[in-house]
Amino acid sequence: MTQKSKAQLLRKNQTDAERQLWRYLRNKQLAGFKFRRQHEIGVYIVDFVCPEKSLIVELDGGQHLEQFAYDLKRTGYLQLEGYQVIRFWNNEVFNELEMVLEGIMRKLESLPSPRPSPRRGEGENLKRKV
Repeated sequence: MTQKSKAQLLRKNQTDAERQLWRYLRNKQLAGFKFRRQHEIGVYIVDFVCPEKSLIVELDGGQHLEQFAYDLKRTGYLQLEGYQVIRFWNNEVFNELEMVLEGIMRKLESLPSPRPSPRRGEGENLKRKV
């Protein structure tokens, strides 16, 4: 199974917690920030990502207690790729949704926006000077 088809399968078979949070993240509902769900980054598929702020939101169930070392390695890789990763437990989404959304907002507000891409042709002069 390819990474892309695995991501599509995960989108079709979301967990209840992912489905609940996605209701608030989709269509730029959270302060106008665009999120993608079950998105490929390198060899990993992340639960939610805001590309504009390079923020990944992961939801963890009980199985994550058993795969702590894997999650640590995965988070390290994603950080090396320039992403910040925040995690919430599934039960926090169900029982403290407002706290989860506020936590995501605080993190989004604390991260700088990436520099805009140079306009067509502007980057060419920089490359020649180097």
